[in-house]
Amino acid sequence: MSINSTKNKNVLDFFSKILESLSEKERSVIERRIWLNGDRETLQSIWNSFSPPITRERIRQLEDTWIKKIGRIVKTTDLNNIHKIAEEILKEHWWLLVKEKLINATIKSLWLEENINNNIVEIIIQSDYELLKSKPKLWVLTYFHLPGISKKSLDVIHKEAVNILKKKKDIMKTEVLYNMIKSNIDKEFPNSSIPFIDSVLDIYQDIIKWEGVFIWLEKWKILNPKTLKDKAIYVMRKEKIPMHFIEISNKITNYLWDKVKVSTIHNELIRNNEFVLIWRWIYALKDWWFTPWTVIDVIADILQKNGEAMSTEEIVNEVLKTRNVKKTTIYMNLQNKNVIDRVWRNYYQLKK
Repeated sequence: MSINSTKNKNVLDFFSKILESLSEKERSVIERRIWLNGDRETLQSIWNSFSPPITRERIRQLEDTWIKKIGRIVKTTDLNNIHKIAEEILKEHWWLLVKEKLINATIKSLWLEENINNNIVEIIIQSDYELLKSKPKLWVLTYFHLPGISKKSLDVIHKEAVNILKKKKDIMKTEVLYNMIKSNIDKEFPNSSIPFIDSVLDIYQDIIKWEGVFIWLEKWKILNPKTLKDKAIYVMRKEKIPMHFIEISNKITNYLWDKVKVSTIHNELIRNNEFVLIWRWIYALKDWWFTPWTVIDVIADILQKNGEAMSTEEIVNEVLKTRNVKKTTIYMNLQNKNVIDRVWRNYYQLKK
């Protein structure tokens, strides 16, 4: 039966029969690592279950040996199609791909159901001795690759990307960055293609891509969809001038293709101390050292625009639209006789 016509149950049945050919110890560790019969366990918990305990690295070594043993058996079954598909996908992506992307692409290519145990597919792919799986490394995602990939080329591409972005100090178009990288490393690695550079930068967690169009350093936190504050800061640093809150909203849309409500961005500017109100609806970044527009400035502007006396309640409501201050602060500023006149009980106007 072809794997293309089987569903999840058939894959599980094939795999269960393969596990039966392993020793009890081998089968136990593999099953526990892929939560075949329960919750997936960590290397730490498996390590602690042995008597005497063995090291995490030793478990990895044993696991690799057993998985290759599984691979020899897979080659004699219909599950070998998973090997072939995974190899084809890797070749399409220039011999290297992040683990999750390879697994998902393989499942999709074989028309398997989405609820299949991805860990089984991963073990089967890893059991292919034509493929190699990366070892755990800080800030690097696990990836699969074909033999012949130069580990040095990965580090060089990553280093070039970081250096260019740091020098640019700004978000870049992926196409522009990739061409610059290729030009810089062409003498040392003449066969590095743009698709290969793209696949390589997928594995590094300090590099962030956005919809295949833009790229930046993770520490900049430029386009975190949950952080409107970061988007406003990015726009203001790019413009390098104080801006009206409506203009900030428009620039976020222009630069980042993210529509935000004017009222939402205004609320964000009010409540975060990274921004300073320096004039009527005009904001600057705190580290630009602009003198903040004081509460008395805001009150004076409100009274001037209104043109006539206003009640305490009316003034308080207007001030709170632009300043996140306590009402008592507003009441105290209304007692500033150099700027404000009280015309009758609870009514104020600008001093003439």
